[in-house]
Amino acid sequence: MKTLFPKQVHWGIFFMVAILLRILFYNISAFSYCAIILSLYQFTLLFAGLGNIIPIRYLFGAFMCLQFCIGPTLVYNGLDQYQALAYRMRIPEAEYFRYALPAVVAFIIGLHLTAGNFKGEILDEEGINVFIERNPRVPYFFIILGLVTSVISGFFPSEIAFVFYLLGSFKFIGLFLLIINGKEMRLLPVREMKLLPLTIVLGSIIISSLGSGMFHDLLIWIIFIGSVYAIQYKIGFNIKLIGCCIFILLAIIIQELKGDYRKSGNAGLETLTEDYEIKNRGDNSIFSFSSLAPSVTRINQGFIITNIINTVPDRQPFEHGSEMKIILEAAILPRILAPDKLNAGDRAIFMKYTGMHIKEGTSMALSSLGDAYINYGYVGGCLFMFLLGLTYSAVLNSFEKHSVKHPVLLLFLPLIFYYPIRPDCELQTILGHLVKSVFLIAVMVYVFKDIFVDQTTLLEETSLRQV
Repeated sequence: MKTLFPKQVHWGIFFMVAILLRILFYNISAFSYCAIILSLYQFTLLFAGLGNIIPIRYLFGAFMCLQFCIGPTLVYNGLDQYQALAYRMRIPEAEYFRYALPAVVAFIIGLHLTAGNFKGEILDEEGINVFIERNPRVPYFFIILGLVTSVISGFFPSEIAFVFYLLGSFKFIGLFLLIINGKEMRLLPVREMKLLPLTIVLGSIIISSLGSGMFHDLLIWIIFIGSVYAIQYKIGFNIKLIGCCIFILLAIIIQELKGDYRKSGNAGLETLTEDYEIKNRGDNSIFSFSSLAPSVTRINQGFIITNIINTVPDRQPFEHGSEMKIILEAAILPRILAPDKLNAGDRAIFMKYTGMHIKEGTSMALSSLGDAYINYGYVGGCLFMFLLGLTYSAVLNSFEKHSVKHPVLLLFLPLIFYYPIRPDCELQTILGHLVKSVFLIAVMVYVFKDIFVDQTTLLEETSLRQV
């Protein structure tokens, strides 16, 4: 598991910071301290990985810690008063973390146990460039395909629309190809960065996010674009630090504004700007404690887990795998074979296991952590999370194996994982996205054999010609 202990991390500094945090926050419980250190560890790994890999495993760990460790820690240590009553923690801190911490750790270990030397995360830049040289129009075709399918996806039923939704992400794959195909970075690398495609692709996701009022996709795709750019241009520590600070600032501003923006009912950049100006008036600016505290608590998904533990098994018995069968059926089988399968955003199943009542149109998810507990309890839930991490790692390892023949396949992994890395989503939707996207890419490689040529054979033929 050397991916959990990479050489890029300055471990001496990490342990000094860990000791300093214990001294500064001596009054917090051991559970909260462990949650902070585990999260700091994952954030450090993510930062160290930028510029070397597409950090899918580290993103999994960082997002899991953000929502199930950092959020609950802040709430249990004084910010609970800023949460709406319905979203407060329902069980004591020790009881929550006795399940959440081992479950998150088990998931992370599962992700890294078979990771080897970052299997599926290290790009073969030379091989990708060979692919682009043979198919110079493919990056632009992917971008156009992604833009068109993103627009028309809303005109189809949900099952068909999902295919178009996946195809819409091809615009990012096209952009990745153009970035990897750039030359060595110069003082003003405008031409090498392919500024126009970058502007079009980012502009499309910004417009889409403003239209829907949902900004998760925007932030996640910015991370992946930044990761590919960092690999191509081998950015150093200072640039990474500046980029991360800008991203965190952007995420905070969006988190602060999105509630009022959705309520306004007027989509557009002008409305978002007006909300920003209104928020900054008076003493309670957007970065004041009174503004930040309620927003910070929204990253806490632990309150759902506390409602689940408060409900199961006292009011609802453990399902012993029966609910998980329903989830797997919904994820794997198309609706034509399973017409009665679980729908995305099913309120009834959420309310059944949490005891909460949510309004029509409100979307909340039990999460993989919650589903694991509902079916298998404390110990079995941790084992399930380990197996789930192992499954995600197996997908990455499989793509690593096939990338020997098709190096470009690794650039499709962000398309496969950009939804699963969000731990606040429904497990059936996450697994469904994983299955459908892998199937779509497999079909694409099979159908377009003349584009996705076995590059090992191609290189052998080139060597024979030279001889």
